[in-house]
Amino acid sequence: MKIGCNPAGRPLRLGGMRYSTKLIGTTRLAGAALVLTMAAACGSPTSMANAPASGTETAPASGSASTSVPPSGKPQFNPPAGAVRVPDNRVDGAALPKTFPKEVYTDSGGKVLVVRAEEGGCGHALGSAVEQSAQRVVVDLSETKAQTGQMCTMDLRHPVISVPLEAALGERTVVLKQSPPR
Repeated sequence: MKIGCNPAGRPLRLGGMRYSTKLIGTTRLAGAALVLTMAAACGSPTSMANAPASGTETAPASGSASTSVPPSGKPQFNPPAGAVRVPDNRVDGAALPKTFPKEVYTDSGGKVLVVRAEEGGCGHALGSAVEQSAQRVVVDLSETKAQTGQMCTMDLRHPVISVPLEAALGERTVVLKQSPPR
C-alpha cells in the first residue's frame, strides 16, 4: 500500500483551520484601528520637543541648581508665570553650540535664573552659577550621564532649569557655558 503526501481519509487541514478567515478578518479590523489611532496621535498639537521627559526629577544634592519641577514630578518646558526674559544683549552664549537654546529669564525678584537647557535620552539637565561678580554671572550647563547598560531614547528636550543666585541679577550679564555630562 502506497501512502502519498495527502493520504485518503486524512483531513488536509488541522482542526482549527476552518476559522482562519474569521481570525484574519478580526486581525484586519484590529490593524485598521491601530492605524487610525496612530494617525490621530500624529495630528496631536503637542510636539515631541515639548514633551516631558519620563521619570521624576530631583534636585542635585549640592543644592546649587535644580530642575524646575511642578507637583506632577516632570520637568517644565515653559518658564514660570511672571518670569521676566533677560534681554539678548545681556546673555552671552558664545561658548555654547550654535543650536543650543540661549533663553534666560529671572524669577523671584531676580534671585533665580530660569535657563533653557538641553537634555536627551536618559540624561537630565543641570545648571549651576559657578561665578557671580558685580559684572556677570557665569552659568555652567551640563546633564547627568546615563547609567552603563541602560537603554535610552534618542530624543532631545529643552526644559527650563532654575539656578539660584546669591543676589538679584540686576544689570549683570549672564554668561552661559557647557561642560561634559557628569
